Amino acid sequence: MILLTMAVTVKSLRPTCANGVCNKASSLQIAFFYMSLYTIAIGAGGTKPNISTFGADQFDNYSLIEKKQKVSFFNWWMFSSFLGALFATLGLVYIQENVGWGLGYGIPTVGLLVSLLVFYIGTPFYRHKVIKSDNLAKDLVRVPIMAFKNRKLNCPSAVLELHELDSHYYKSTGKHQVHHTPIFRFLDKAAIMTCSGELPCTVTKVEVAKRVLGLTLIWLVTLIPSTLWAQVNTLFVKQGTTLDRKLGSHFQIPAASLGSFVTLSMLLSVPMYDQYFVPFMRKKTGNPRGITILQRLGIGFVIQIVAIAVASAVEVKRMRVIKEFHIASPKNVVPMSIFWLLPQYSLLGIGDVFNAIGLLEFFYDQSPEEMQSLGTTFFTSGIGLGNFLNSFLVTMVDKITSKGGGKSWIGDNLNDSRLDYYYGFLLAISIVNMGLFLWTASKYVYKSDEIKEFSGGCVEMEAKALDTSPLTIQL
Repeated sequence: MILLTMAVTVKSLRPTCANGVCNKASSLQIAFFYMSLYTIAIGAGGTKPNISTFGADQFDNYSLIEKKQKVSFFNWWMFSSFLGALFATLGLVYIQENVGWGLGYGIPTVGLLVSLLVFYIGTPFYRHKVIKSDNLAKDLVRVPIMAFKNRKLNCPSAVLELHELDSHYYKSTGKHQVHHTPIFRFLDKAAIMTCSGELPCTVTKVEVAKRVLGLTLIWLVTLIPSTLWAQVNTLFVKQGTTLDRKLGSHFQIPAASLGSFVTLSMLLSVPMYDQYFVPFMRKKTGNPRGITILQRLGIGFVIQIVAIAVASAVEVKRMRVIKEFHIASPKNVVPMSIFWLLPQYSLLGIGDVFNAIGLLEFFYDQSPEEMQSLGTTFFTSGIGLGNFLNSFLVTMVDKITSKGGGKSWIGDNLNDSRLDYYYGFLLAISIVNMGLFLWTASKYVYKSDEIKEFSGGCVEMEAKALDTSPLTIQL
C-alpha cells in the first residue's frame, strides 16, 4: 500500500497531466504501478486464507462457553469485513475521485499500519495451534495412489483389519486420531495391509483424505452461486447504466454504487440472524448453530435463486419499457428508475448472511484439524473461480447467440439485447445446481467432535464415529 500510494503521489512515478489530459505512462511508471498491485496480491495471499482461521483458533473447543461463542465468530468476522468494504466503496472512492488518489490510498495505508501495530501488541496473548502432524500434502497424494494400487483387493469387512497405529501413539504424540467412516469406501483400500512390504496408509490418513474429498464435492456445487454473486459487479451495473439514475434535479447516482446496498442489507441482516434467528431456531432444533451449516447454505442458495429470478423479471419490465418508447440507441436512457434494481441487490446481501458466511464457517469447521487454513482457501478460491466462470459464460453466450448475425443476448448495446434470456439461463443452471447441492449434502457426513461436561467443571473431548444417517436439508 505504501508503494501504491507512492505511485500516485511521487511526480516521477506518475504520468504528467496538463489541462485534464495526461501523457502516456512510461515503462518504469507502469512497472512500478503493477509491482505495487502484485505486492498487495502476494500479501493478501498470506492474510486472506489465514486471518479468519487464526481468529477462530482463539476459541477453545474444550470450553463450553468459548465453543458457544465461536458459533457467532464468523458472523461478526464477515460483518466487520463488509463494514470495511462499505467504507471503501462510499468513502474512499469519493475521496479518490473528488479529493485525490494520494489521500484515497494514504488512508488505508495508515489504517494497515495501525492494524499491524495492534496485531503485534496482541501477539503475547494469542493462542497458537501447534501442528503435530507429518507432511499433510504428501499424505493426501499418497492415499489415492495406494488405493489405486490396491484397487483389485477386497476391502475387509472388519475395520480392525485396516492398518492403524495404536491409540497410545496418538495420545503420547498429541496428534489427532480420526476414526473410520463408511463413506468413500474405495479409499479404504489404501489402508489394506499387503505382503508387498510397502507400508500402507493409516486409517487416520485415509479419513483425512476422505474429508478433503467431501469438502471438494461441496466446493464444486458452490461455484454456480459464486457466479450468480459476480453479477453484482458486472451485468447488474451494466443494467443500471441504461436506467434513469437521477436523484433530484442535479445529482445522478453512479450505477456501481448500488452495490453498496448488498453490503447494507448484509450488515443489517447479520445482527438479526445472530441475535434473533439463531436463538429462535436453537430452541426449535437443539442445534447450537440454530440450523446445520449445510441447511444455512441451502437457504442462502435459494435466496440467490430468488434474486436472479427478480432480476430476470425486472429485465422483462425494462424490455417492455424499451419497446413502448421505441428505444434503440445505447445512449438513450430508459425511462425507468434505477431503484427497480434494489430488490435484487438487497436479496443477494441477505443471501450472503446464509451462504457467504456459511461457506467460510463450513470449510473451516469441516476441514481436518491440522488443515483448517485449507478450508479458508476453499472459500476464497471458490469466489475467484466463480468470477472466472462468470466471464467464461458471458463470453460463450455472446459468441453463440450472435453467431450467424443473430442478436446477442449480452451485446454492447444492452437496449438492443436480450439480457432477460441470459438471466433465465442463469436461473435454469442455478436450479439444476441446487438439485446437485441437495444430493451432495444428503450424502455428506459431518465431523463429529462432542464435548462432555463433568460435574467437577472439567470438560473432555470425545471423538467418535461419524453419524452416517442421510442428511436432509429442510428448507
